[in-house]
Amino acid sequence: MSKRNIILLKTLAHLLCLAPFAWLIRFYTSGALALDPDPVAYITHFTGDWALWMLLASLAITPLRRLSPRINWLIRFRRLIGLYAFFYASLHLATYIFLFSGYDLPSVLISIRQGHPGAISDEWKVVWPTIWDDIRKRRFIQVGFFAWLILLALAATSPAAIMRAMGGKNWQRLHRLVYIAGVAAVIHYWWLVKTGVRTPRKVTAVLVILFLARVGYTASKRLNKPRSALQTTRS
Repeated sequence: MSKRNIILLKTLAHLLCLAPFAWLIRFYTSGALALDPDPVAYITHFTGDWALWMLLASLAITPLRRLSPRINWLIRFRRLIGLYAFFYASLHLATYIFLFSGYDLPSVLISIRQGHPGAISDEWKVVWPTIWDDIRKRRFIQVGFFAWLILLALAATSPAAIMRAMGGKNWQRLHRLVYIAGVAAVIHYWWLVKTGVRTPRKVTAVLVILFLARVGYTASKRLNKPRSALQTTRS
C-alpha cells in the first residue's frame, strides 16, 4: 500500500477513534447529559466501554493480518488504536478521580486562574483518603487500576525511539502484557456491574476468541519448528 493511502487511512482512523469522544462532548454541551438520571455513571460506563473496545480492536489486528499477506498494512494501526485505548482508559480513570471521588475541579480551576496553583494539591489531599479507602475496599477498582498501569507503561514505551533504546525483544516482552491488561479490564467490568447483569459477555467473548487465536498461532508455530528442522536435516 502506498504511503499516501496509509496517511489517508490513518487520518480516517484518528477521526473514527475520536468520534466517541466528540459525541460525548456534544452530548454534554447540548444539555442532554444533564437529563440522564446519573450523568457521572453514564460518562464512566461510556469511557470504560470505549477503552475496552479500542483495546480489543488493537489486539485483533495481529490475528487479522495473519489471514493474508495483502493486509499486512494493518499492523501500522495497532499502536494508534492502542494509544486511543489508553486515552479512553485515562478518561475513565479521570471520571472517577474528578467527578466520582468528589474532587472539586471547578473550584480548582477558578483558584488557578486567580493565581493559586497550590489548589491542585490541596484538593487532592482532601479526596485522597476517600480514593485510598475505595482502592482498599473495592476489588474492581484495584484490578481496573492495574490494567491502566499496564496501558500507561505500553503507551510510554510506544515511540520508536524508546523501542530502539529498549531493544526489540525487551520491547516485545513488555508489550505482550497488553493481553494481561485485556484480562484485567474485562474482570474489572464484571466486578463493576451488579450481580446478574450480563453486559460484559460480548467483550469477554471477543477476548476469549483473540486469546484462542493467539494460542493457536503459537502452538502451530512451535509444531512447525521441529518439522522444518527435520526437513533441513534430511536435505
